[in-house]
Amino acid sequence: MGKVLKQEKVKLVASIIYKSDKMREIAEKKIEGVLGRKEALEKELTFDLTDYYYGEMGGPLRRKLLCFKGLADKENIEEIKIRTNRLESKLAVDGKRTVNIDPGYITEAKLVLLTTKDYVHRVHIGKKIFAETTLHFCGGRFNAWPWTYPDYASEEIRAYFESVRGLYVEQLKAGRK
Repeated sequence: MGKVLKQEKVKLVASIIYKSDKMREIAEKKIEGVLGRKEALEKELTFDLTDYYYGEMGGPLRRKLLCFKGLADKENIEEIKIRTNRLESKLAVDGKRTVNIDPGYITEAKLVLLTTKDYVHRVHIGKKIFAETTLHFCGGRFNAWPWTYPDYASEEIRAYFESVRGLYVEQLKAGRK
């Protein structure tokens, strides 16, 4: 029988897709109540590889990638997605979202995103929330899977998460001392 091992803490991250800078700023402030204070390490870019959200949010859209101070426990991590979904609903106008928030976390080995959508490569983690290993770290860098969304597979986004992983590893080592 295998022993249950102590789990390493994780680095929380989030992506905010938005049209309005004002709504993004509001979302950023409120998301700190869910995920903690932001690190200075962030990245803003265009969101133009799909028009999936245009019907609801309009366009053109942007994406902001964030990471959060300190390290977090993975227990009950599904609560983060539940809370960010509530935040999306609160910021909606006339029943349409003004922001899309995708929370997740980084470990030394992977980037995991939390979602409400089930699919063959996603695992139910509780309360109707699923986890997806979006990127895996191998050969000194993050790599995409066949199911990774094209934007997350891009060099720019993978490089950002490699920087976050570097910060995570430093913080993890400091916590072990």
